[in-house]
Amino acid sequence: MNPKMKKKYLAIGSFTLGFGFMGSMDGVIFHQLLQWHSVVMETSRPGQIFSDGVFHFGVTVALVIGGVLLWLAGRPSEISRGVSRLVGGFLSGAGIFNLVEGVVNHHLLQIHRVKPGDPNALMYDLGFLTIGLVLVIIGEVMRRKRSTSGTHAEMQ
Repeated sequence: MNPKMKKKYLAIGSFTLGFGFMGSMDGVIFHQLLQWHSVVMETSRPGQIFSDGVFHFGVTVALVIGGVLLWLAGRPSEISRGVSRLVGGFLSGAGIFNLVEGVVNHHLLQIHRVKPGDPNALMYDLGFLTIGLVLVIIGEVMRRKRSTSGTHAEMQ
């Protein structure tokens, strides 16, 4: 496989893995451990469990796709700036999950909040979005950072 294709697999795979990982963490932490919300709150308990199951299935598919793409990309150390591309893509994917899930589910569709019923529910929602934005910024800085040695080959 040519280096350009490996970089593409690394970029898409690390982003998808980060997206799926953050989705899994959201499900485990907010849905299961803290039991603050389900994906769809305004339904019966079996409906909440079903909506969470569909969500968990989706993020599991993202994890598998990300893992397969990274496997196809090969070792990140064999790609110029591969490790920083891997970590940056992962963080960007995780942050985009928070931003998309937060804007769409918490604000546009209003199907749940991070901590519904809390007097500071908006602050939890804004904190969730802030974490997402910070992850995207850090991820993009890492992903786009140029090599300091200055050679053209290392900057690609």
